[in-house]
Amino acid sequence: MEIGANARLLVVLGDPVAHSLSPMMHNAAIRALGLDAVYVALPTPAAKLLSVLEALAAVAAAGNITLPHKEAAERYVARKTDVCARAGACNTFWTENGVLVGDNTDVTGLLTCVRRMADGAGRWLVVGTGGSARAVAIAAATAGAELLVRSRTAARARTFADWAVTRGARARAATERDASDLVINATPLGLQETDPLPVDPAALRGARAALDLVYAPGETRWVRALRAAGVTAHDGRELLVQQGIAAFVRFFPERQGPTEVMRAAVGRALRA
Repeated sequence: MEIGANARLLVVLGDPVAHSLSPMMHNAAIRALGLDAVYVALPTPAAKLLSVLEALAAVAAAGNITLPHKEAAERYVARKTDVCARAGACNTFWTENGVLVGDNTDVTGLLTCVRRMADGAGRWLVVGTGGSARAVAIAAATAGAELLVRSRTAARARTFADWAVTRGARARAATERDASDLVINATPLGLQETDPLPVDPAALRGARAALDLVYAPGETRWVRALRAAGVTAHDGRELLVQQGIAAFVRFFPERQGPTEVMRAAVGRALRA
């Protein structure tokens, strides 16, 4: 792919960010549509996030935000969509008239993925309380699902559930006795094969389906363990694609992201 002198800069910011397949996915779409743009991963420590975003706004750049910056980015963008403000987390940004605008396309992607796995309602268990979990809470409220929250500490789970209630979700901290229809891992656990499982499949009650927001070659260890326990489980590759399609329209309002091209790029990368 040749990069012209006037190429538009797109980035994904995170720490770590080397695992992100967003550059492969979006560059495949850019090539397919013949656009003069390039998408790169930019490792960004938390202390540098604001200055990096300010620099990107100055050059009319756009892109995505991944862990652990989604909540901070929502505070830093000058304007935001309603769903971004409601989630209190930003995973997509672009520049309008020199200022950054933020969105949360994770919510759209989650709803699409969940509807393909189940009817979307019922009871969801989310593991984690960070920026990705915030998108899960908004998606649950939109789908009319009850949300149970599990975290490393009971206090953190209660605090997150209380916040989710203010956003229209029927939410509370999970107990060991609670059953759930759908389990969602919204933590980074699984980025490394040696990571502990977010939840032991044997400890889950009634779960019919599970979605791991992490993706990895060969799928994550948690997805494999869930399937061995008889639970229908998927990793985060389709979420990456679906939120990417929604983000692409933000980057290029006049163009529709080529879904199959983007999905194929992710699939190739995870088979490598």
